Parts: sequence; C-alpha cells; structure tokens
Amino acid sequence: MAKYLVIVESPAKVKTIKKFLGSNYDVQASNGHVRDFPKSQFGIDVENDFEPKYITIRGKGELLSNLRKAAKKADKIYLATDPDREGEAISWHLMQALKEDPSKMCRISFNEITKTAVKNSIKQPRDLDMNLVDAQQARRMLDRMVGYTISPLLWVKVKRGLSAGRVQSVALRIICDREDEINSFIPEEYWSLEGEFRVKGEKKPLQAKFYGTDKKLPIHNKAEMDELLGKLENAEYEITEVKKGERIKNAPLPFTTSTLQQEAAKTLNFSTQKTMRLAQQLYEGIDIKGSGTVGLISYLRTDSTRISQEADEAARTYIGEQYGENYVSTSGKMVKKDQKIQDAHEAIRPTDITRTPVMVKESLSRDQFRLYQLIWKRFTASRMSAAKYETTSVKISAGEYTFTVAASKIIFDGFMSVYMQEEDNQKGNVLSQSLEKGMKLQLTELKPEQHFTQPPAHYTEASLVKALEEQGIGRPSTYAPTITTIISRRYVSKEQKNLYVTELGEVVNNIMKQAFPSIVDVRFTAMMEGLLDCVEEGTVQWKTVVRNFYPDLKRDVDAAEKELEKVEIQDEVTDEICDVCGRNMVIKYGPHGRFLACPGFPECRNTKPYYEKIGVACPKCGKDVVLKKTQKGRKYYGCIDNPECDFMSWQKPSAKKCPVCGSYMVEKGNKIVCSETTCGYVEQKSKED
Repeated sequence: MAKYLVIVESPAKVKTIKKFLGSNYDVQASNGHVRDFPKSQFGIDVENDFEPKYITIRGKGELLSNLRKAAKKADKIYLATDPDREGEAISWHLMQALKEDPSKMCRISFNEITKTAVKNSIKQPRDLDMNLVDAQQARRMLDRMVGYTISPLLWVKVKRGLSAGRVQSVALRIICDREDEINSFIPEEYWSLEGEFRVKGEKKPLQAKFYGTDKKLPIHNKAEMDELLGKLENAEYEITEVKKGERIKNAPLPFTTSTLQQEAAKTLNFSTQKTMRLAQQLYEGIDIKGSGTVGLISYLRTDSTRISQEADEAARTYIGEQYGENYVSTSGKMVKKDQKIQDAHEAIRPTDITRTPVMVKESLSRDQFRLYQLIWKRFTASRMSAAKYETTSVKISAGEYTFTVAASKIIFDGFMSVYMQEEDNQKGNVLSQSLEKGMKLQLTELKPEQHFTQPPAHYTEASLVKALEEQGIGRPSTYAPTITTIISRRYVSKEQKNLYVTELGEVVNNIMKQAFPSIVDVRFTAMMEGLLDCVEEGTVQWKTVVRNFYPDLKRDVDAAEKELEKVEIQDEVTDEICDVCGRNMVIKYGPHGRFLACPGFPECRNTKPYYEKIGVACPKCGKDVVLKKTQKGRKYYGCIDNPECDFMSWQKPSAKKCPVCGSYMVEKGNKIVCSETTCGYVEQKSKED
C-alpha cells in the first residue's frame, strides 16, 4: 500500500489533519521556515547578481533530518504549508532541503482545516507557484538589505540594539507625523445653539439645533452668539417642514485581517498581536466536545472580502431557516474592490456557520470564544438583508433663521438582529407624531454652548493598521509584527489604547528622515509593495526589483556614515554631585531613556533619575519644571518637587502667563496658547521664546 507524507507548518495542525486522512498518511510539521539567511552575515551575494545564501536555521537540524527520513519512506510528498506567499516559500525551501526527486513532491493548499477542504486539496495537487516564491524572496531580501545596512549605522550613531526596517520605519514615521500635528494644533473656538420648544398637547419639550439661514451658519465666538441670541429672543417659531422618508443601512462585509484587527481592538480591547494569536488557534483547530479537533475559521491572513459559493449558499440557507427568508440578502454581496487587494483566498469566516458560538463555548477559552463570536456574527450578518429605518426631519423657522431636528426608528432590523457596531447602539431622537407643518411653537429656552476644535487623535493599534492598509504599507501578515517591533524597541509607548512616540523614537525617526528619505517615504514604500505584487503576478522579475533597490540604499548608507553626526545622548556633565564619591554626575542613555550615572564607573556605580530643567518655574509651587517620562517612555513636564507638588503638563509650559485669565501658557508649534481650554487665548511665539 502506498505511503504518503504531508508536511504542514504548525504542529497544532498535525493531529487535526491526520484524523481526516487516515493511516496511509504520515503528517509532520516543519515548525515554520527551515532555511533562512545566516544571522551573522549579510546573506546576499551582491557581486554574484544578488544570489541569496540560505542555511538551515539553527536548531532545525534534527527536525529536518527526521523529515528527510520520513520523505525517503514516502511514495509521494504533499507540501501543505499555509496558502500565502510565506507558505509557498516555506514549501520551496522544504523542496530544496529534503533533497528528494522533485516529481515525488507536490504542493497542496486549503483555506480552512476541514475534512472536505483537506481531502479536496489531496485530489488537486499542483506545482509550486514560483511567482509567489519569488515575491516572498524579494520581500525578504529587501527587508534584509534595509535591516542589515541601516541598523548597524543606528548602533554607531545612537546606541546598540536599535533596528530599522522597511515597514517598521514607515510606521514609526506615520506615528511621529501625527504627534507633530497634535503638538502644533491650535484649538479654535466655536459655539453651538440648541432650542427647547413647547409643543401644544405634548408634555415632553422638543429639542432642536440651530442651523442657520438657507445654508449652515457657523458661530465663531461669544460676540456672534450674543448678537444671534438678541435676534432670536423675540422671534416667532413655526414648523415649516415635516419630511418623512426611509433609509437603509447595508450589512457589513466579512472580515479581512485588517478589519478583524481593528474591530477586535475596538470592541474586545485586543492588541493586534493577541488577535492574530487567537485567530491562529481557531484556524489550526480546537478540540470541540463531541467533534474532536476542528478548525473553526478559514485562513486568517487575507485582504479579500470574497466568499466561496459553497459558504455563501450554506449561510443563506442557515439564515433562512433560523431567522426567516426576509432576513436573507437578496443581492449578490458586493466585494470591496481595491487595486491593493491580492484576493488570494476568502475573507475570514467560520468553517461551518451551523457551529454557533454558543455550541462551542464550553470548548473555548474566554478570549477564543469572544473572537470566534465576533467572526461568526460578522460573517452571518454579511449574508443578511439591510436594516431599514423610518426617518423624520423637521425644520423650524425663527425669522430669517432655521432650527432643525431629525429622528429615525428601525422598522426592520435585518442584519442588526445578529451584529451591531458601536454607532448602531446610539439612541436617536423620538419625535411626536403630532408635529405638522404650520404648527406654532413656544420657545422655552435657548442653550448656547462654547466648544473648541480638538487635535487629531493619537494613533491606536487599530487606527494605525487602518492607516497602513489605506496607504498600501505592508500586507496582512505584517501589521501585527510591525507594531509589536516598534513597541518592543521602545520607539513607541502604548498607554491605554493610544500610541505615543518616545524620545528614542524621535531620534531614530529624525535620522531616518535625514539620511534615508525614500525608505520612510509612504508613497515609495507603497510603490515597493506594488512591485512585489507584480512579481507575484509574474509581470516583473524579482531580481529586477532587488537590482534597482540596493545601489541607492548602499549610496545613502555610505553617505550617512560620513555625514551623520553621532547623537549625543550620553556623558553630558551635570551639576548634580554623586552622593557616593563627589564627582559631577553625567547623563547616560539606557533602555528606559536618560539617567544620571557616576563617571567613576565601574568603581562607583551610583545612579539617579535624570530630570532636564526647561527654565520655567512651576505654576503651583515656583520650583523648577523638568522634562520627565512615564514608565512607558512618553514625555511630559512636571515639578521637580514631585510628589510634594503634583503639577504636570503634556505640553511644554511657557514662562509667560495668560494676559486674559492668568493661567500658565504652553507651547504649540510656533504659537503659545493658554493652558485653560475655556479661555482660548493664543499668541505668536517670539524669537526670545
């Protein structure tokens, strides 16, 4: 009887797949890549037309030896690594490393780990897709070139242990640019006005918002508001329009990697790394009570919203049976079209829609259950009818001015019976049915309110993933490791959900912008991703991409080595005297930023926290304000006498006092603004400031 060897990437899949295939099949795992560039060398032969030098990964020798023994016994070898570029490349490396007859080996792939999908893949073996392999090989080489040429430069110019990366450096720049926007943002004053009216025969008053005249009228300050209130005081209020209508809210598309990460961050408070780890477990297989080990979701790395015909039909049948035929979507689901989408496989969905979250809850951890439930609900909703709302809009005249109020109520919940997002839960106005055109209203109160425009929000992991995807930076498999890297390198700190640039991150970003502008240019990086897609499609040769990239990079690195000055972030002498030996302490730079150390090291090992004085007196106690950092590395300004004095500010305080309210002022870009947000006083920063 013939013997077959199936090689998968992850050991977690072995048991599941073996159960599907039977005793003739030996299923083993490669544990990811088996070959890679050597860590101690560049690994790319530049002189020999950029030939890669691959070696067996340290620690994989015994595993590879066992795979070779199993391969020799097998009549046929199925390479069943993941269905993406990376998986294709791992299969290619396995082919090289096993040293077996190529005709004996073939590639199979499946989008979900179910009995049907695995057995069908065995019936449809194929050759390796060398375009996919070449695309991954080109990506790996570009990343290697950037990492192994720029990182040592950062070690020399800043400190050891830093790194640069083709995608991570762009992600850092995007965060730094947002931080600059926030720091230079000047709030602008504006006002809103709400009117409260008594409706004849109704107990509940009617609330309406001031709109303007025939077009929306902004109210910039209190003077404009006072003038408006004077005109409205004696106005007659009459309903001039009551308009009823209907609107629909379409069902959402099923999840891609990016949208899953974003929604899991928003609704479950999961980091991108945690979302991907849990999704991997759901994909590889969970031991379900009564069913054995089962893959619960389809492949988790995808940028396509496409769904297979079988899954679509199964979903529509299930919805019709469980919710009623009127809940089944009547239109073919629109797929988001985007030139950046690879569309290699389906959106993320449950492998069996009839396996509801409640049915598998006992077999899942709390977080696995929450993520599976999110995926199941989103996919089910995507095959359902749109929700329908009845809308009512009312216009109220007040002389030359208009107030408006709108309300909506659900008349058919459609997909929202299964899946609701944050905005769907917001309760709208409820309007009385007695409102009619020509009805007179009695004004009971006008409620003016002062506001100030808000700066752009700090990036969160979710919004950064969205920005990377929209701008074509990286691919589904790169988002989580990119964010993890910039946080672990301490270029960025994460507080609550927000990402903040650290001092170290600013230093590295400034060097990258100065010496390697193209590497951190968003459009250039997106163009490189496009070229890699062309390699995958077979329209561009992978070596052409590498040949064109490396010479410019090498030229920039050589120039930076000569021209870039070393960033002096250590050994600056201070007035602080060492308590142990009496020397003037110096500033050193460690994993957590600056600190004071005795220059007599190693004889004297005394250290202290370092606080940089900014030349401004504390508004509360008069002592020095110093630059400090949170435990996670975010900069702020606080009193040197903390904890006795609790003054702190995220913006740099100015020595000037606000001439309007007397509060301290802070620097925002080239302006100084009052720290009291309700004051709004702003002045241009002078050269002395």
